[in-house]
Amino acid sequence: MIKDKKKLAQHPNTSDGMKVLLCEDVRTLGWLGDVVEVSNGYARNYLFPQGLAKPATETNLKAIAKEKASRAEQRIHDRSRMEEAAKAVEGAEAVLAAKANEQGVLFGSITAEQVAENLRAQGFEVADDVVLLPEHIKQVGSYTVKLKFDRDLTASVNIVVVSDPALRQAQGGEQSRTTTARSAVTRDVEAASAPALHHTVAGPAQPESSAEKPEEQP
Repeated sequence: MIKDKKKLAQHPNTSDGMKVLLCEDVRTLGWLGDVVEVSNGYARNYLFPQGLAKPATETNLKAIAKEKASRAEQRIHDRSRMEEAAKAVEGAEAVLAAKANEQGVLFGSITAEQVAENLRAQGFEVADDVVLLPEHIKQVGSYTVKLKFDRDLTASVNIVVVSDPALRQAQGGEQSRTTTARSAVTRDVEAASAPALHHTVAGPAQPESSAEKPEEQP
């Protein structure tokens, strides 16, 4: 596997350079088994300590010859496989559902891992790291995304982001339940703080005033 490190981008080839034998595939330098020229300091301070290269002696060249041939054969196989994968996935469409608001803005963003996973579910051979998202996708809509299988081998796919109604419905139901719960609490609080109602209890009935009784006859 190619070693991809920022420091590898700077390997000055100066007059005090030396030839080294690469023990690994190193981006910007070459493949395992290649003999390249770099500065003495770069070789001794970085490549040698990291195990990425050795002095290009006859002994080291012979020791790595078998591994070099094996790696070269593997690269041919890998390249053929990547070409087939790129050809197969070219123009494919991946539909991704995500939670979004009424304006189509996502609660989060679509990631390269999600795109790759969707394509793999369709039967395409796509690793996460080949998906190149120019920016975070945070809005429903259609997007063209590039897949980079190798330095000179790419493919394009269409990404369609839609709002997931199930997620929106679930969110709406949760909000409804929250509102209902809050209303119930409010009612309880209002009931507890309201003054108690007093029932009027009737006292004993008062005798009606009677008309003056006639005098009794003897």
